This record gives sequence, structure tokens and C-alpha cells, in this order.
Amino acid sequence: MPTTARVPIVELEDVAIAFGDHQVLDGLNLTIYAGETTFIVGRSGSGKTVLLKLMIGLLVPDRGRVRLFGRDLATVSETELVALRKRIGMLFQNYALFDALDVEDNIEFPLRETARASRRDAARLAHELVEMLGLSGTEHLLPAELSGGMRRRVGLARALVAHPELTLLDEPTTGLDPIMVEKVDEIIAVAKQTYAHTAIIVSHDLASVRRLADRIAFLHDGRIIFTGSADELVRCELPAVRAFVGGGVTAHATEPPPADRPVIELVGLHKRFGDKEVLRGVDLAIYPKRITVLIGASGSGKSVIVKHILGLLQPDSGQVIVFGRDVATLRERELAEMRTHIGLVFQHAALLDWLDVADNVAFPLVERGVAPGRARRRVDDVLGQLGLAELRDRMPDQLSVGERKRVGLARAVVTQPEIVIYDEPTTGQEPPRVREIDDMIVRAQEQLGVTTLVISHDMESAFRIAHTVAMIHDGRIVARGTPTELLASPNVHVHCFVHASAMT
Repeated sequence: MPTTARVPIVELEDVAIAFGDHQVLDGLNLTIYAGETTFIVGRSGSGKTVLLKLMIGLLVPDRGRVRLFGRDLATVSETELVALRKRIGMLFQNYALFDALDVEDNIEFPLRETARASRRDAARLAHELVEMLGLSGTEHLLPAELSGGMRRRVGLARALVAHPELTLLDEPTTGLDPIMVEKVDEIIAVAKQTYAHTAIIVSHDLASVRRLADRIAFLHDGRIIFTGSADELVRCELPAVRAFVGGGVTAHATEPPPADRPVIELVGLHKRFGDKEVLRGVDLAIYPKRITVLIGASGSGKSVIVKHILGLLQPDSGQVIVFGRDVATLRERELAEMRTHIGLVFQHAALLDWLDVADNVAFPLVERGVAPGRARRRVDDVLGQLGLAELRDRMPDQLSVGERKRVGLARAVVTQPEIVIYDEPTTGQEPPRVREIDDMIVRAQEQLGVTTLVISHDMESAFRIAHTVAMIHDGRIVARGTPTELLASPNVHVHCFVHASAMT
């Protein structure tokens, strides 16, 4: 009995595109078939987002042909192109939400634009996705009032609400904790099963790839060098693929307990915002010259803890002790002095747009009056360690999301602070870069003797680098110990995180 022929939805033949002297794609061939979930993977800056934009006519190739739903995009009119795009749901890295519309209206927009549903049905469909994606209570908030993770989930809901024939998702789970990542994956899987939905997903998350992918396309040096299943990807012997999927080892699984006094100590920390109690008696000790990873779901209070450590927030009750002093008792000048001994890696890089990479990294050294020659040598050393030397003269708007993250990391460690706090340092990074950043965090701790606090959603990364992992849930520390101790723990919260991270 003959098998049903696979129907192409997107076809790229010998596609090439360059920006100035930078050749991004060069002779790329790829076919996306109806009803399949195809992941496009590869290192940061390899052109994955450019590839998505070519597929829907937002960019025009210098060479080659792009067909969408069987139509050659080089020959369609602007009206026909708009009609083709209405059959597609899209989520790009910058979310592209309408600033003047609240969450509910942003999600309903595709339904109203295409008149696919009545206002009542649109509201019902939006409400279902709001609940499924853990966004209840945000329906009437504007995008500016949401966290980055929430905006990403709103963008995902908008991409899926009209049940499009094809969905293009650029890093849909970046910045989400493992449990929410698993929930997003479930929604994408249900859409495929229920509506014969076709998805093209750019992602660094190998757990999502294993759960969802019918086919994986690996982009390297401007071409697709591998297509196949997740199992075939793991077995592939191509060097670029091996570097991408290679594993890591736990650095400090069975460390002995520390003998020193804590550098940071939180004692009975409580904090409320309006009716919401965010921290409910947090006790946490962070010991010198060790790596502590604080892990938990979005909204569990991790960033609020960091703001207390820096003295940016005052507790309702409890104490925050840093370098042996109660932060609440410090005057502004003393707080400023304390902060000079703490390096920060922000979740969204926070680069200065008017400075190139080298000057961004050098900025804290210049602010402290470090001699230019010494500053330059230190910057070159850090850029080399992080594999950023070739980017030193680029401006921030010429960098990928992952590259911006690593530049922010370089700027945080260039002053060799006593404490380094990393806020989601591996978010948006492909596995080889995650391991590089993990190695860099470990090297900084070992070579510079810094005390390290990492805020993370990434359980694998946490277990790879941590001396101590502390898990926060519902405003409390619910588990604490070495990676080995947590893996053996019967704690239900630990089990959920480990399962969702595909570590079992």
C-alpha cells in the first residue's frame, strides 16, 4: 500500500544572503513538510533568524529561490504575500507585541484581523491560552508591565490562537523555567495533533528538541549540514554537531561543607508587594569562593532576592547581611562602596548602544580610573576567554541575542569583583555556548577566588557548575544541597524540575 506523499510548505533552494561583507547564508537548501515539527538549530549568529525571515518574505535572498505554500516569493505581489502571511503564526525574539494593547487584545489580534472568530469566540480562545500559559491575572496589563518571560508567552499565545497552518517560533522558551518550558511544549504538541499543525522552531533547548522534533535541521557556515531525528542528531559524527550536543560533567557534585562564614546571609527574609507576598521567610547562606545556584520557576522571587542583596529593596522583615554588615543599616555612600565589590551580569545584557564591544567591556574599568593600557590588556584577555575577540569592534545592534549576553558577561567580570551575580547567564544560548559560559563561571570562581551567585532556570547548567544548589518555590527555599544531594532528594519540587529539564 503506497504511503501518503509529504507535502512541502516551505522550500529553499540554493539560498544565499549577505549583509555587507558578512555572508550569512551561502547555498542553503531546506524543505519543510506539512504536519511536521522542524527544529532549526546551530550556534548563535549562524543565521537562524535570518532564515525564518527569508521564509516569509521579510528578507529577499541575494541568490536562490524561496517557495511558501507552493508560491515563489520572488513572483508574488505584495497583496498575495500579505494573504500568505495570514496563514502563518509568528513569534520572533523581540516579541513584537503592540504596546498600546493589553495582553488580552494582543492575543486576540490575529483573530480580529482575519475575521476568523466572533469577538466572543476570540475572547474564549484567548482566555484558554492565558490559563494554559500561566498568565491568569495579566489579561488587562500592557506589555511594558510584564516580565520578559511573560511577554514571550503572550507572543506565543498570539502566534497560536488562530490555529494557523504554519507557525514560526524563534526561541519560544528562552527565559522560561523548565516546568513552563514543558507546558509550552505540550501546547505546541497539542496544536500539531489537533489541527495537523506545521511548526518551524528555532531553539537551543535540547529537552524541547527531544520532546517535539519530527526533524532537525542543523545550520552551520551558511548551509544546512544535517537533517534527521533527535536520535540521529545525537549519533551524528560531524564535528560541528558533536560540539553542539556534547555533554558536560558536574563540577562540584560532592564538595565537603564549607568552614568559612557566609559572605551573604539572608535570615527570615519577607517581602510583600501589595497583596502579593513574594518572599516568605527566606533563609540562605552563600559561602566565599564557591558557586551557589538559586533555581526556581518564573515569579518565585529570585530577582527580588538579588535586589535585596544589592540594597535596592528593603525587607519587610528579616535581615540581609553582606560582607558581615546588615544592608538595611548602610548609608547610601556605604551601599555604593559595597556595590563596587559586586559584579552583575544582567538578564538582558544592558549594553551601551553607542559603544562598541571592546568599549562596553572596558566601561567599568574606565569609570574606576584604570590606566588605558592596563584596561585594554584586561579587556583583550576577557574577550579571548569568552570567544568574543572577533566581535571587539562591532556595535551592540550588530550582535545576536546570545552574543550580547556574552558581552554583558565579559563586562561583569572584567573588574575582578569579590562577588559576581549572574542573572540567567545561559538564557538564549545554544549548548556549546552554555558550556563555555559554565566553564567561564567556574574559571572565574577558581582563578579569581570570587564568590558566585547564579540565578538560573537551567537545571543541567546548575548541576554542572554548582557547589550548592538552592531551590526557591512559593517564596521559600524548599531544597538546598550539592547537585548529588538534590538528585537523590525525594522533594517533589526538585523532582518536577529535574523531570521537566529531561535530566532523568
